[in-house]
Amino acid sequence: MDTNFDKKIFIQNFKNSCNKIQIKKFVKGETVTTYIEKRNQICIVLSGEVDLIRYDLNGNKTIIGHFVDNDVFGEVFYPANTNNELFAVARKNSEVIFYNYNFISNKCRRNCEFHKELSNSLSQLFLEQIVSLNLRIELLTKKNIRSKILSYFNALSKNNLRRTFTLPYSYTDLADFLSVDRSAMMRELKFLIDDGFIKKRGTKITLLY
Repeated sequence: MDTNFDKKIFIQNFKNSCNKIQIKKFVKGETVTTYIEKRNQICIVLSGEVDLIRYDLNGNKTIIGHFVDNDVFGEVFYPANTNNELFAVARKNSEVIFYNYNFISNKCRRNCEFHKELSNSLSQLFLEQIVSLNLRIELLTKKNIRSKILSYFNALSKNNLRRTFTLPYSYTDLADFLSVDRSAMMRELKFLIDDGFIKKRGTKITLLY
C-alpha cells in the first residue's frame, strides 16, 4: 500500500472534483443500498455508520461488515452469487458517495486532471477493504467463540493503537457479526473477565494480556 496516500484528502477531492458521483443522505435504520448483480457500485461513507447485513432463508441476520467515515464498500467487492442476499443499512444518520466502477474507464466531461489519478487512488481504497475482508474470513474460520472474540478484540486494539477501545456494535450485533449465539458469547465474555483476559464496562473493553 502507498504510504503517501492520504485517504481523507483523496475522498474530499473525489467529492469535489468528480461529476459522476452521487451523494445521498440516510436516516438511522434506512437501507442505503442492496447488492444487485453486475451493478459494480462503489460506496464511500462521508459521515455516519453503515452495516452490511445478510439474511439467510430462515431470516437469521449476520453482520458482514461495519463501515465508518471514509470507509469504502459495494458490490464490486463481492461475487454476483451473494449480491441478492446483502443489504447496506445506516446504523446512524449517514451521508454516502455512490460511484459506478464502470465509469473508471470513461473520460470525465471536464477532462480533469483528477480522473487521471482516479484508478490508482481507488486501488488504495480497495486494498484497505481487502484487509477488512481478510479479517472477516479469519474470524469465521476460528473454531470456538473465545478465539473469535479475542481475534476481533486484538484487531480493534491494533486499529485504535490502544488496549482500551469501545465496541462499534451492541452485544446483540456483535454476536451477529461473529456468527455466534448471543447467550454463549456473553458467557464466554464473563469467562474472559474471570480468567483475567479482559475488563468490560458496557461496550468499553480493555485487554489485560
